[in-house]
Amino acid sequence: MVRPANWSTDEAAIAHVRRVVFIEEQAVPEGLEWEALDPECAWFVACASDGEIVGIVRLTPDARIGRMAVLTAWRRQGVGAALLASALDAARRQGHSSVRLSAQTHALPFYARYGFQPEGEIYQDAGIPHLAMTFTFKDN
Repeated sequence: MVRPANWSTDEAAIAHVRRVVFIEEQAVPEGLEWEALDPECAWFVACASDGEIVGIVRLTPDARIGRMAVLTAWRRQGVGAALLASALDAARRQGHSSVRLSAQTHALPFYARYGFQPEGEIYQDAGIPHLAMTFTFKDN
């Protein structure tokens, strides 16, 4: 189940997923992971049946999707797709005509399946190759 997060009550669980996936698993330097922008974003969390938060994604005020992370045991079960759908739905409801994201290159096929188009050249972010991608809402 995916639900909108409440930053004041879900921040610790969101931070846990970010720490496990980005800092520990992908070796992103801790100083690059936390941003002052975080509390201003719309966050969505995927929860297991016991309520444990197993996946996260954020939508920034300027329509950027980011910080998508799913705990290892929950990958390839539709969690990422459900999180992405929630973020896209929120962006549409907010009136954005498009959304952007910075995709790790291994995830390019995942985002392409949902209509994201690549832009520009591959670049390094925290030592991980990324590519900018954009999704344009067809009815806007």
